[in-house]
Amino acid sequence: MAQNLAEAAARRDRSRNVGALRRLAPFVRDHWGDASLAGLFLLVSSSATLGISGALRLLFDHLTGPKAEAAGAASIDRWFLLLGAVSLVLALATAGRYFFVTKLGERVVADLRKVVYGHILTLDPAFFLHTRTGEVLSRLTTDIQIVETLVSTSISVALRNLVMLVGALALMLVVSAHLTGLVLLLIPLVLAPLFLIGRRVRRLTASTQDQFAEAVGYAGETLDALETVQAFGREGSAAQGFGAAVEAAFRISLRRMRARSAMTALVIAFVFGGVVLIFWLAVRQALVDHQWGALVQFAFLSVMAASSVGQLGETWGDVQKAAGAMERIGELLDARPGVAAPAKPTPLPKPARGEVALENVTFAYPARPDLPALKGLSLSVKPGERVALVGPSGAGKSTVFRLLLRFYDPQAGRVLVDGVDVRDADPAEVRARMALVAQDSPLFSGSAADNIRFGRESADAAAIAEAVRAAQAEGFLKALPQGLDTPVGERARSLSGGQRQRLAIARALVREAPILLLDEATSALDAENERLVQRALDQAMQGRTTLVIAHRLATVLKADRIVVMDEGRVVEQGSHLELVAKGGLYAKLAALQFGEAA
Repeated sequence: MAQNLAEAAARRDRSRNVGALRRLAPFVRDHWGDASLAGLFLLVSSSATLGISGALRLLFDHLTGPKAEAAGAASIDRWFLLLGAVSLVLALATAGRYFFVTKLGERVVADLRKVVYGHILTLDPAFFLHTRTGEVLSRLTTDIQIVETLVSTSISVALRNLVMLVGALALMLVVSAHLTGLVLLLIPLVLAPLFLIGRRVRRLTASTQDQFAEAVGYAGETLDALETVQAFGREGSAAQGFGAAVEAAFRISLRRMRARSAMTALVIAFVFGGVVLIFWLAVRQALVDHQWGALVQFAFLSVMAASSVGQLGETWGDVQKAAGAMERIGELLDARPGVAAPAKPTPLPKPARGEVALENVTFAYPARPDLPALKGLSLSVKPGERVALVGPSGAGKSTVFRLLLRFYDPQAGRVLVDGVDVRDADPAEVRARMALVAQDSPLFSGSAADNIRFGRESADAAAIAEAVRAAQAEGFLKALPQGLDTPVGERARSLSGGQRQRLAIARALVREAPILLLDEATSALDAENERLVQRALDQAMQGRTTLVIAHRLATVLKADRIVVMDEGRVVEQGSHLELVAKGGLYAKLAALQFGEAA
């Protein structure tokens, strides 16, 4: 079953390391060439920066040595040429390091986005019972953006400063071992706030992202139902609710900023306070031994080391922040669908027969485990048979469709497609044999042709045109400015409800699946369009196994068999006349809709 992200957030709050960033290693390994070049240019640029200190020492030794006055101005040209050459190498290497590090970061994040989104698409509906779509989108966008900042910028800065720190300390040991020993004593003072306060920064960052995801989820729900919000005059309360969520995220973010500011202040105070102390000692020594070149080099290296440690403190905050974001992304990647293909799936027989059966099926939704939607239900549908499922709301009709499509697995019993238990088959292969038209079939942005081709990507223009004619959608689609190529907007909101439903029917017909599932497929149509579409569906049902869910009984009168469901069980079966004659539940439903004519 899908992982509950609230529980994962609680576990994350107790976590105290940045191990989540190890998940990025496989993505970096996939692009080892760019990573190697970035590392090479990093070493060259760092070596060039350290080389400047050596060039400065040689220059100052020449200027302050005993032969300085006799040498003249011309003799120092070569030392400045050396400085210029080292600076040129530094410039070129820094450019190369920036290009390859940034390229690597962008590539890694692009791959991460694709992997995360692809994994989300494999999660079953049970996952989204616990997690709002806005929460998932927040992790897919905002959190990955934080990781992108780390990979493309902060990691590069951190590695550069780490190499600079190590190199500077090594050269400082050569120049003056006892002064370098004093520098090393300062390092624990600098690292202490990095680790102690850094943990708090990471936890507060994760909490900020959790709270912001709440705000995004709330905004997504209200925007998705904007017409309802406006119809009930609830714009003010919706804005207030979103504002409260944003303010809560800001308050947590403010605490994070305070903690990071304190960490930065402590690091800088310790670093530069120590540098001033050590430099004071170095000057006193130079006054005795007159090694001014060594003093300049040591001072240069000390400032370089101090600057590196200070910037490491800054980037450590980014590392903590990205670790919190990566943990949230990792929770998505760790979520496993309750419905998945077995290790060795049983192939469905070919050619497809279109036979379906439910054998003594009991099923309860994960959110309502004590309230079964189906209770020992058995139903068999022969190839090519047209079966209508009728009954009051909550009888379990749509649940039958969800089990056939294997969005869920039953707690007891079996669901069979062409004689194969769907739990033993690949869900993708099972779903490939079905075409669904739901009561409110979602459409997508893009053109009308794109929405129809969503049913079968390989469908050509002729197949699309045939599906459009069969769904009685040809008239209104021709009236659009660009015909089938007209963009229909987000969720096809530029079309009427009836037009959207006919487009959804065309999408199902172009699929050419042997099993057709119609869940109130004509409910959004007026009487005239319903008659036309019903005629089209009658033709589409020929040679296909069809299950129809309908509350309006007039749409199921031509069914080969009507199955009456109530409280998750089959209570009656037969034709319209047979069921009316029995005087049971169907007869009561028919009397309510048709009156004496039933």
